[in-house]
Amino acid sequence: MKKVFLGTLTMAIVLSSCVSQKKYADLEAKHKETQDLLNSATVKLNDCLEEKATASSKLKTLEDQNAFLKANNQELINNMGNLTTLTTKGAENLEKSLESLREKDLTIRKLQDAVTRRDSVNLALVQSLKGVLGNLDDEDIEVSVEKGVVYVSISDKLLFRSGSYNITSAARNVLGKVAKVVNNKPDFEFLVEGHTDNVPYKGSGALVDNWDLSAKRATSIVRTLQNDFNVDPKRMTAAGRSYYIPVASNDTAADRAKNRRTRIVVLPKIDQFYSMIEEGMKDPAIGGSGN
Repeated sequence: MKKVFLGTLTMAIVLSSCVSQKKYADLEAKHKETQDLLNSATVKLNDCLEEKATASSKLKTLEDQNAFLKANNQELINNMGNLTTLTTKGAENLEKSLESLREKDLTIRKLQDAVTRRDSVNLALVQSLKGVLGNLDDEDIEVSVEKGVVYVSISDKLLFRSGSYNITSAARNVLGKVAKVVNNKPDFEFLVEGHTDNVPYKGSGALVDNWDLSAKRATSIVRTLQNDFNVDPKRMTAAGRSYYIPVASNDTAADRAKNRRTRIVVLPKIDQFYSMIEEGMKDPAIGGSGN
């Protein structure tokens, strides 16, 4: 009897244990399902929060743009109000300003026409100089136009011996050709510039340094142009520039040779340039365009 009781009790405990394990498994499965749903809901919540932040930012931008447009719109309205309330006196002042601008525009076009005329004269002068000077070595003599001014640069080896300011016979030939052109252009003045290299002058006599040498060479040239070729002295200016405006570095003998030069700067007389402007003002094509 005792054995039967123990067997029955054991069976009951086993059956009870089986039921508890099944319930636990069900609860665990439901817990996992619930956790999955919670995780999914959390992800969706985070997405919604990000979308809300983005939407809020866009809304703020749109609000700022709307405020800016409203302010501009108000400014435009104010400006329109100012224009509509413009007095007759204000309108007259505006018309005077426009007329002044038209006159300035006309003056600018007249000046441009005068500059064009000057450039044409300079071009003709360059062609004349190149024609009379012939096929000289470009390193010895060069004719150019820079900023509306004609330059004739002559190497000193064509004009002077080393350290000297006495004109050579070859120089007289070159200067005679230059004089032939400038004598045919009485409306031009010119500046004769003497340039040296940076080697200090070591001669004797009245000359002290490169300043003296460069100036003396310039005066020798203008004196020759005046005395030998009848160039009007009132049209000429002599200047010494020493070695302070080099065209090369002075590092080599070839560079120093380039710097030893005489430059003749040919330019229209100031009154001649103004005459060009006045002539342009009389041009019907220009005068008529300003009406």
